[in-house]
Amino acid sequence: MVHLRRRWALGLLAGGVSAAALGSIQPFLGRRRGGMLVRRQPPPVEVENRAAGTPWWPEDGPRAADDRHRQIQGYASATSVAPGESIDFHVAVNPAGRYRISIHRLGWYDGAGARTVLTSPEFDGVPQPVPPADPATGAIACRWPVSWTLRVPDDWASGLYQAVFTSADGWRACTPFVVRDDRRAAALCVVLPVTTWQAYNQWPLDGRTGKSLYNGFAATGRRDPAVRAREVSFDRPYADDGIAIQLTRDHDAIQWLERNGYDVSYATSFDLHSGRLDPIRHRGIVFAGHDEYWSVQMRRAAGRAVAAGHSLAFLGANSVYWHIRVRPTADGRPERVVACAKTNPDPGQDAAGPTVKWRSLGQPEQALVGVQYNGIVGDPQPLVVQGADHWFWAGTGLADGDRIPGVVGGEADGLNPKGPRPAATATLLSASPYRTREGGQQVQNTHLYETPQGAIVFAAGTLCWTMALNRPGHRDERIERATANLLDRMTGRSGASTGPAGPAVGAQG
Repeated sequence: MVHLRRRWALGLLAGGVSAAALGSIQPFLGRRRGGMLVRRQPPPVEVENRAAGTPWWPEDGPRAADDRHRQIQGYASATSVAPGESIDFHVAVNPAGRYRISIHRLGWYDGAGARTVLTSPEFDGVPQPVPPADPATGAIACRWPVSWTLRVPDDWASGLYQAVFTSADGWRACTPFVVRDDRRAAALCVVLPVTTWQAYNQWPLDGRTGKSLYNGFAATGRRDPAVRAREVSFDRPYADDGIAIQLTRDHDAIQWLERNGYDVSYATSFDLHSGRLDPIRHRGIVFAGHDEYWSVQMRRAAGRAVAAGHSLAFLGANSVYWHIRVRPTADGRPERVVACAKTNPDPGQDAAGPTVKWRSLGQPEQALVGVQYNGIVGDPQPLVVQGADHWFWAGTGLADGDRIPGVVGGEADGLNPKGPRPAATATLLSASPYRTREGGQQVQNTHLYETPQGAIVFAAGTLCWTMALNRPGHRDERIERATANLLDRMTGRSGASTGPAGPAVGAQG
């Protein structure tokens, strides 16, 4: 450990280095101990991002697989693993042929957006069947054999990873998984919304078979909500090339957090559900994307964290909207099925109640999040600033009524004045009129509340917030500064930097 003595610092001042400049060095040196500045140990993710990056899905690279031809596809046996644990991959290749699996960690990496951490040997692949949907629930669950088992190396950094399956003739698909850090409590933990990713997954998109919690296929081949699934299984690929719907929003947040050097680790919805993730171990929990599907256990864990003075940041919208049950498979493998009937009575109802909207259970999401879903945005609209004198907007140069173009989009949240509100000091940070997809008028609200116990709970209230942090053509430095103000206050950190925007993942928004 390197010690920086006080007289050395005074020497810098005498030599013309300003106190402000010396203050900018402070984050790299750490805290004082016994009158001396001690070099801080960099967080694992900061060290990881010093490695050279490699774009994991190059635009001019191999061809993307699709569900009609199913050239190559696969799925993983778990949504998250810790170093030292194993994860299985189940792969189908059509027609039969050779293939490899490469593993990529998504992050900043000086703008590359990812790093290739491992490539498997070459394997022989064969076609695998698409099973019929369960007649009672609509769930489609594959029983493909294990193609490869990966023991996660002990030195892999926590993060969002993609297993990419590439056939010898150049077709490519992927599946995501998370590497947790169960040993060290980072200041922030990002929760990846795997329950929502799977809810939207309509594999296979073949015009006949595929089902999600939103749609199935009618006899005409058109998507039809009347024949949707009531349960969805993780024992199947994600549709087409395997890039989960909405994952790009999470990747934008990941790149921004890692570009700015935050001490961060990663987990999934299921980790919050099961207790593998204890929010009280972290100063703040970040729900980076579209996190719509929550179990009772997830909501209780988040509520306990807030009650204990720990913070939550919802960087999307439409969070905590549907109540779900998490079920094992018929052979007892846990956390492989998400049930959401969206009707009452619910055929599978248990003591937690029917799987319907949380607000239908008398527990509107606003009671936790501070605002609640109020519509699908027709065309992207400007975010109209309110509460510009709040610390959240400090350093942005914004005034009440200023408009930040394109930030309100996708789906939006707003304050329901008749709904329950947390016992806290609340601030509306925007009031943005928008027209819904159906033609109605609504107002979007970005919102923040602070509890007497010291928790901060932030809701962006729009699905385009993380795009404004990182996405080329969407990035806005004022949104970056405000988000840094938020997370710095949550973690006690200062001095988040800015840099060039990072690449998007695939073509999905």
